[in-house]
Formats: sequence, structure tokens, C-alpha cells
Amino acid sequence: MKIGVLAIQGDFIEHIALLSKLGVISRQVRLPEQLEGLDGLIIPGGESTTLSRLMSMYHLRQPVAQMAQRHKTVWGTCAGMIMMAHEITEEDPIPLQLMDIGVQRNAFGRQIDSFEQDLDIAEFNTTPFHAIFIRAPVIIRVGEGVKVLAELPDGRPVAVRQGNLLATSFHPELTRDTRFHQYFLDLTANQANGPGQ
Repeated sequence: MKIGVLAIQGDFIEHIALLSKLGVISRQVRLPEQLEGLDGLIIPGGESTTLSRLMSMYHLRQPVAQMAQRHKTVWGTCAGMIMMAHEITEEDPIPLQLMDIGVQRNAFGRQIDSFEQDLDIAEFNTTPFHAIFIRAPVIIRVGEGVKVLAELPDGRPVAVRQGNLLATSFHPELTRDTRFHQYFLDLTANQANGPGQ
């Protein structure tokens, strides 16, 4: 299984470290040709406006969208989730429109308003996942076919899946908990066996 991590901006090193902990050697992706042969891609957290502009500069937007359309798994965390959305509440950045969700950037305020929250995630069927939210976005609209994996105590979704696509408001890569990365790997393996698994 070949996993890529978009490595043009943000905390891609942390994703690579957790994948390595799970025995997966990933590929840093900075150019379109580095997407070739991948089974899955992670778009990490960072600064969404910068991420969007760099994806345009390096001609990555269309190849990433095509990868998703070919039923390869794509997972966006924090800024990556903003890029995955169909629409956001601001004019900038321009999302990739991969998932049928609406997202609000910086929904909880500034960096100082970052917080941590234990989340119950039915798919894990174990102890709650300790999630770290840093200038986090939140999902304000969920379309048909989008499954909510986790939500805040007030009911706002913060983790969703739509077929081969995954998005989280928080940063699983900043914890030692590998369950979300394993979930992504399992999803990738199922997609390799046939879309829609």
C-alpha cells in the first residue's frame, strides 16, 4: 500500500511519523507526478489560504481531484478538511470541492482559543479519541451520502466520511493515538479491493 502526504506546507512530518509507527513508509508529495501510483493521500493541517495557493502554484489541484475521482482515498485534516469541502463560508481559499460538506474556517477563534476534546467514535468501539483542535474549522453542512464519524458535545460534526474521502477538523497526527491513521489505512485497503467497500 502506497500512501502520500502532501508536503508543501503544514504539519506533514507528523503524519509521516505516525504512518511509520504503523509500518507504512509514505511518500512526500510536492509535484503532480509524485501522486502516480499512490493508493491514498493525506492533506495535512496548516494555513489553508497558503495551502490553496501553493497547490495552484505547483499544479496539484486537478491531479488531487482526479485521484479522488478514481476512488483513491484522500484524507484532509484541519486546513486539509477546508480544502476537501464543497464550499466554505469565506471567499478564500478556493476549496477542491471533493466532499459534499460546507465548512467554516477558524470556527472557534484564534490560536489562543485552541482546545482539546475527547470524542466518542463508534467505528473505533473503544475508548474516546483525544482530539486536538488548533484554529480549527467546523462542518456546518453535511450532504447526502456523508457519514458523520464524530461530533462535539453541541452536535457539530468534526469528522466525516464520504466513500473514499475522509475529513477531520482536528489533528490526529499531533497525538500518539494511531487509530485514525489506521482507519484511513483500512479504508484505503478496502478501496483497493473495489470502490465502495
